[in-house]
Amino acid sequence: MSDYTKSTNFATKDNLSSGNPLKIVKGTEIDTEFNNIATAVATKADLASPTFTGTPTLPTGTIAVTQSSGSNTTTIATTAFVQAAIALLYPVGSVYTNASVSTNPATLLGFGTWTAFGAGRVMVGFDSGNSLFDAAEETGGSADAITVSHTHTATTTSTDSGHSHGSTVGSGFISNGGSEQLAGGNNLNFGRPNTTATATASISSTTTVASAGSSGTNANYQPYITVYMWKRTA
Repeated sequence: MSDYTKSTNFATKDNLSSGNPLKIVKGTEIDTEFNNIATAVATKADLASPTFTGTPTLPTGTIAVTQSSGSNTTTIATTAFVQAAIALLYPVGSVYTNASVSTNPATLLGFGTWTAFGAGRVMVGFDSGNSLFDAAEETGGSADAITVSHTHTATTTSTDSGHSHGSTVGSGFISNGGSEQLAGGNNLNFGRPNTTATATASISSTTTVASAGSSGTNANYQPYITVYMWKRTA
């Protein structure tokens, strides 16, 4: 845009004495001034629906009409529109998390009422098919569960149905008219004895497997990372 600048100083002409040819306003001077004015006007933005080019700068504190929520046009967004759009991202009941800043989101975001949320707990998704997770903000679980010390005992019993052991005892001498005799003596009067022993054995085996438990305090957590959590309540 260009500004209008006069090329002719008309006030100076008025101060000239009568008869001075410079006192006369010429047609070329008027034409020059008209062209300058026309150029300046043509390069100015209209008051209604102007189209800017280049990099226009609005004055600090410029007031504009706030667009409707959800607008995705190329209209200029006011601070009120931006603030409302951010608030839509965090409706009442939303949870805001931050990994390093503990400042209340009401200060950070500029809207809403927020309370610290879920201290020492992780979040789990809603599950209508599980009574533990079928309502919002149900709590459960324990950081201090105890794994009780215990043992497992297994007993194995084996039974032998019985078996026989046989043995023969004797010298092999036979009486009843046989020719065998001990040196220097008479025939011995006994037969060839056979002895068989039978016994049944019952065998029992006992096996014990021991497994000792211990306190699970602070040892039952899933892998986790600590963040600041806030819930919007209003």
